[in-house]
Amino acid sequence: MFLTAEFADAQSVAQAIASLRAQGFDGDQMDVFSTEPVEITGGLLDRPTHMSLTAVASAASFCLLAFLFVRYAQYDYPVVTGGMPIFSWWANGVIFYEFTMFGSITATFVMFLVESGLLTRRAPAPVLVAGRILLRISCEARRAAVATECLRQAGATGVAELRG
Repeated sequence: MFLTAEFADAQSVAQAIASLRAQGFDGDQMDVFSTEPVEITGGLLDRPTHMSLTAVASAASFCLLAFLFVRYAQYDYPVVTGGMPIFSWWANGVIFYEFTMFGSITATFVMFLVESGLLTRRAPAPVLVAGRILLRISCEARRAAVATECLRQAGATGVAELRG
């Protein structure tokens, strides 16, 4: 189930998030919606990201795969090169670079889709009103009363329930 609370200012939203976190709700269960950017104090809704690790690890692994592929292809199917070395770093550098960039960019894009939640099924975004900030929390039905009380104490002007 989803609870959507309406707030007038960012301080009330931050207070609601802090009290919900104190009650054991996770930051991944909460989403903030607004027609304008909302400045929330650091640490309240920070979500860990693995984008940099993904970019570096995929770049290293695709570079290694490119190296192994080129080495396999050039030594197992040698071409007469007129006395030149079969495997040359200068000639293969472009291949290594392109495979490395392809792997890193593709893996980072896929990680972006995963971490942003675009691949998961979520409730539709609520209708936004100018000057209002909406906080949506997904919770179990048995914890809805606790979440509603936290939202109201923080200054929510309204709390709507959406089953889903």
